[in-house]
Amino acid sequence: MGTPDGTPPDGTPDGTPDRTLEGARIAVVGLGLMGEPMARNLRAAGASVVVHNRSRAPQEALAADGFETADSPAEAARAVGSDGVLICMVTDTGAARRVLTDPERGAIAGAAAGALMIDMGTTQVMDTREMAEAFAARGVDYIDAPVSGGQVGAEQASLSIMAGGSDEAFARAEPIFRALGRNITHVGAVGAGQVAKTANQMIVALTLGAVAEAFVLAERAGVDAGKVREALTGGFADSRILELHGARMVRRAFTPGGRVTVQRKDVDQALALADAVGVALPGLQRNKTLWDALVEAGGGELDHSAVIKAIDPAW
Repeated sequence: MGTPDGTPPDGTPDGTPDRTLEGARIAVVGLGLMGEPMARNLRAAGASVVVHNRSRAPQEALAADGFETADSPAEAARAVGSDGVLICMVTDTGAARRVLTDPERGAIAGAAAGALMIDMGTTQVMDTREMAEAFAARGVDYIDAPVSGGQVGAEQASLSIMAGGSDEAFARAEPIFRALGRNITHVGAVGAGQVAKTANQMIVALTLGAVAEAFVLAERAGVDAGKVREALTGGFADSRILELHGARMVRRAFTPGGRVTVQRKDVDQALALADAVGVALPGLQRNKTLWDALVEAGGGELDHSAVIKAIDPAW
């Protein structure tokens, strides 16, 4: 794995290893498209990394590469001890609750006072604050630090990380974040990171929908969508979504980097938060119908750029 210029994600510009996490003991629970490369980058930065995944194959693959494994999140938490850090990288709020707060197998059952818990998935704000309180009662600091950048960002250690937690907890976590990403922001107290990620996912969902509509309109009007994308580059309509996901739409290449089902979950969480704080989000409410339609049509496991199929099923 490496950055676009060929520098290893764990390396300095001259290519020598950056071992800033030497001596750190970190557990990673959740070895999906992003969790697995994140675990590798942490070890490359010098950390001793314990891994756990609900399905065995990803865990066994890392075990074959010399990673220590745990049979449960609780065991992973015990393995890192009171000076260690446990990172949760799972797909949704329900999974996060099972991994973190199950009284028998969850991380909370094995977490020692003094440890640090970091949830780097996209979890509902209200649940995040409840879980943080549960860990605090056991003397464990809690940070919510969701990420943006997808699988490519995880592989290249170039994720954007938005963190919520105390100043002390963030200072402790920051070297870990530096091994995983580039744009790292301490947004505020616990839950603030998830609020920022919710805003991010709203913009992603709405922009994907806008790009998809524009491309379908262009094609129906007899103009090549690829040329339209090229023409828009550098103008006010330009964006990372237009660059990456627009290219996927043009190529009809929908192998998942970020799944439709996950994007719809994030839209649902944003609408739930809006309801909780008394805010109407009419644009996002309409955008949700696209994700619902695509899932109902059997496209839930496609990349979220496939939202264009909700506008033109023949795309």
